[in-house]
Amino acid sequence: MDIRDIDRRSLQIAGATIAHVKADHLDRPTPCGDWTLRGLLRHLVSENEGFAAAMGNGSAPRTVWDGGRLGDDPYRAYETSAELVTSAFAPDDALDRDMEVREFGVFPGWIALSLHAVDFLVHGWDVAAAIGVPYEPDDELAATALKIASRWPDAPETRGPGAAFDTRVEVPADAPDFQRLLGFLGRSPRWTPPC
Repeated sequence: MDIRDIDRRSLQIAGATIAHVKADHLDRPTPCGDWTLRGLLRHLVSENEGFAAAMGNGSAPRTVWDGGRLGDDPYRAYETSAELVTSAFAPDDALDRDMEVREFGVFPGWIALSLHAVDFLVHGWDVAAAIGVPYEPDDELAATALKIASRWPDAPETRGPGAAFDTRVEVPADAPDFQRLLGFLGRSPRWTPPC
């Protein structure tokens, strides 16, 4: 498995969804707790910029991790930030270099990029659910992301308010891999915006 390829594919499917976002969508709720769509898109741009800077320097200040700007074209802001992170992880030695990921700790680049890939694949679904467009990652991408995420801690101290993920949502054991991934990361595959 080439984690760079998995990450690029996650960025691409999220980006294809973000291309459908219109200005009047930005205040819509999302499956991500208190974030509106505008807040979620800012988070995605910030995360891309943070991962890129941390790969280049070993770490990045909080202002970078939280400083993403959408300007008047959220899709362009996202695409620019996606190019940054893809370029930052392109060098041959990038996956072996240590980098600090926010307050979560220091990881080898390949682990950091695994976190990034899964996060963006699932956040792409968050965007799609908020604006009501289809989102269908291919089976290989969904299976790989589920395999990566299933290795992450699933304990009360790592879930809920203030944590990286919400409390696990039970989905049927025979559900498709992507639905199982959503449930594992605290999302109901049946989420729709409140009326």
